[in-house]
Amino acid sequence: MTDRKLQVSVISPAAVGFSGEGDSVIIPAYDGQLGILVGHAPMMVLLGTGDVVIRDGDAEHRIPVSGGFMQVLDDEVAVLAEVVEIAAEE
Repeated sequence: MTDRKLQVSVISPAAVGFSGEGDSVIIPAYDGQLGILVGHAPMMVLLGTGDVVIRDGDAEHRIPVSGGFMQVLDDEVAVLAEVVEIAAEE
């Protein structure tokens, strides 16, 4: 088992939806969902509409996004969306 984590950022021109670490990320690509784990090959895909799901241990973060793209490079996942919905603080 590895202690390595993904460094994940989910941003739009207007908002930062998430910035931190995760064990896995599920991306709503334009043609279906895509899962990313530590050690994933470099890639870039167009985003569709849906939730980016970031799992870190027992914690799960869901960030609704629409449009844009996602890049994976050296265990860094950058989601650059046209729209990122931020949950209201309770």
